[in-house]
Amino acid sequence: MPIGKNQLTMVSKSENQINIQHKGNKEMINLHIAMAGGSFLLSAALSKYYFYSHEPIISTISAIIAVSVLSLPILTKAIKNVISGRIRMNELVALALLASVILGKFYEAGIIAFVMLIVITLEKKTAAGANESIETLIKLTPTIVRKLADETEVDIHINELCIDDIIRIRPGEYFPADGTIITGTSTVNQASITGESLPIDKTKNSTVFAGTGNLTGSVDVRVTRIGPDTTMGKVKELIQTAEKTRIPIHRITDDYVNYYIPSVIMSAVIIWFFSQNPMQVVYVLVIACPCALVVAVPSAILAAIAASARMGILIKDPGLLEAIAKTRSIIFDKTGTLTEGRLKVANLNPGESVNLTELLTIAASTESKSNHPLADALRSLANEANIQIQDPDQMIEYPGQGIKAEYKNEKYYVGRKSWFNELNLDTSNIINKNDAENLNISVVYVARNNEVLGWIGFSDTLRTDAEASIDLISNIGIEECAMVTGDNPAAARYIAQEAGIEEIKCECLPETKAQFVETKKATFGPVMFIGDGINDAPAIAASDIGVAMGAVGSDIAMNSASIALMNNRLMNIPDLIELSRKTKSIINANLLIGVSMIVGGLMFFIFGSQILDDIAGIFRLQPTFFKSLAAAGIHVIGTLLVLFNSARLFRFSNSKT
Repeated sequence: MPIGKNQLTMVSKSENQINIQHKGNKEMINLHIAMAGGSFLLSAALSKYYFYSHEPIISTISAIIAVSVLSLPILTKAIKNVISGRIRMNELVALALLASVILGKFYEAGIIAFVMLIVITLEKKTAAGANESIETLIKLTPTIVRKLADETEVDIHINELCIDDIIRIRPGEYFPADGTIITGTSTVNQASITGESLPIDKTKNSTVFAGTGNLTGSVDVRVTRIGPDTTMGKVKELIQTAEKTRIPIHRITDDYVNYYIPSVIMSAVIIWFFSQNPMQVVYVLVIACPCALVVAVPSAILAAIAASARMGILIKDPGLLEAIAKTRSIIFDKTGTLTEGRLKVANLNPGESVNLTELLTIAASTESKSNHPLADALRSLANEANIQIQDPDQMIEYPGQGIKAEYKNEKYYVGRKSWFNELNLDTSNIINKNDAENLNISVVYVARNNEVLGWIGFSDTLRTDAEASIDLISNIGIEECAMVTGDNPAAARYIAQEAGIEEIKCECLPETKAQFVETKKATFGPVMFIGDGINDAPAIAASDIGVAMGAVGSDIAMNSASIALMNNRLMNIPDLIELSRKTKSIINANLLIGVSMIVGGLMFFIFGSQILDDIAGIFRLQPTFFKSLAAAGIHVIGTLLVLFNSARLFRFSNSKT
């Protein structure tokens, strides 16, 4: 029997839960092994301390058991890596343990294995943040849904839910799918999607997202997206992708490890030859184990992703964090990006043979199947005027230019003047045509067959945080902010002046925007483009860092972009740049810490061996025991310093508007 999409969603969700549970169980198993082996190690230490002069067999047996138990996870992982052709940190530790055992230093081997296993468990736990985030997101999606069928509530499993189903969500429940409210009003907590700390009021026709919480009212919702296609589903997928991503500097460190391991082994053999002390090999292998270097990059990346997600910035490709830090030019789309995108009809200017009602009816009917903000404004005004909108038989949308529709055996056009010129539609007979081109409004013309019927003007408002965002972007070292738009020069200049942007490019087609991006890339290097609509998709794809306004942006723009602003907050742009710069700085610091601890530790053990022997004598400890503990301690300190340094990114917060 073929498997349906909903069944695949259920399987995928179950697999996620199993993988998360498996990883959590593995960490707990390692921790239990460490505790069990540690108890035998403690027994060996106490026996050795109290009964050392009698050389009790119990101390040796306890140490052997401790080494056997504690070494098992490390040796198993090392063998798997060797078989698969990968070289990682476990190989050096495994060699150090084997060397200690061969030399009969079971107690020292136990100390090394215990400390290393604790460190490995700590690293896995730290890197499990993304998995825990996925688990939390899974819990936000209910499994039982209240579907309305003939005005009767029927409980169904979420995997039986289909697009266009009507579901009822009561106060205190989570939305199981993306949809549009058709009845009721409520306040919704969208923090899991947009990062907004304050709840948002939702009314009829408002969009709601899966995984967000319904707080105050009962609402009926028409389902628009289900399963992995929901915003929540995309977020979960992106978090999983981010965890596996290797940024350029990460790939360099991976390649470095492949050369590093053989070099360390060769150095250990040389040190053994000159020192004639086999235990020196063990110390070198333990200190040189590059745990701190291995976690230097991923720990910082995961912390940066967590910090950005908390602010409502969804980074689909963490590999761009380095490019973001190098950005010198940012290009903004106008409508829906710098402006609110909620257009209102400001002017209706019909020709001599057309009245206001007819002009509005034709324009609203032609645009009735479009998702453009302009179409929303026309439909809204038509509804207020109680005008009956005609559903066109055919409709073709030309991105950045206009719409052509057919109904009642006639052709209708709504679009820009330049498009009308291409279609040989003459606008010269329109009254107040010159006013349309000089006003600070967006203008479209309306035509029936070969006759231009008039023009309609639309007004929009600048986003409240746009001016402050542009100012802050300039203050943090971005050399240029530019704006591109398909609008007329007058309307574009008005918005650009309000926002504080000097360079503008008007009357752009989608391909013109992409060409403008390519020009800026040749001049400035990495370029960021921010947009929200279908018209912006080519420019977003052409840019080095494409950013989509996620909450209101089109699906095409979202798919083309590598970053989404889920709360449409422009102040997140300077936040993102500052976060990427801080991430780069912390990665560099982590690498410096890792290298310094390894080089410093090796130098100290090679040239300061007598000092360590003297310190061991002061505390009445065996030199080999103390050196084993010191070698493992240097390794632990380096790794913890890196992890704690990366954790500083968790405290990164939004700029204040």
